[in-house]
Amino acid sequence: MDPEPSNEQVEAWQQAIEFFREGVRLKEEGDLAGAMQKYRQSLFFFPTAEAHTFLGLAYASLHLYNEAIAECKRAIAVDADFGNAYNDIGAYLLEQGKPREAITWFQQAILAPRYDQRAYPFFNLGRVYEKLGDWSTALRHYRQALDIQPDYEDATTAWRELLARCN
Repeated sequence: MDPEPSNEQVEAWQQAIEFFREGVRLKEEGDLAGAMQKYRQSLFFFPTAEAHTFLGLAYASLHLYNEAIAECKRAIAVDADFGNAYNDIGAYLLEQGKPREAITWFQQAILAPRYDQRAYPFFNLGRVYEKLGDWSTALRHYRQALDIQPDYEDATTAWRELLARCN
């Protein structure tokens, strides 16, 4: 049985959450530098997979994909069950023109126990296979994304456009 956290640990965790939420708010307001600072402060108090992943997303917004990937790998080191980090690494590799390298990361995102956006890695696998010219596999993955999330507009558009090109 895990020991009860100390008051100091609870306070550090609460402080980390406050900084993280402030970072999310600043990002939504367009203050990327401020958001990155808050994510780093959150990580100082209590490292979480979420804060590492959001810091990675901020790096990716600046097209700093290697830094973004490094943050996502730190997220996985903190919590290997957190699916967002795997999907994000795959997306950053795709942005870098490395679709084959991205496949494994999207597959790991699909299998991750803690992941709310399961349609995303299927959609991203569709993008990979479309880029690689394997249209039947791409269509299958777009369809899987839509089976999970029927209102996923990007997947709907990609599926329809690729289906039209096949005909």
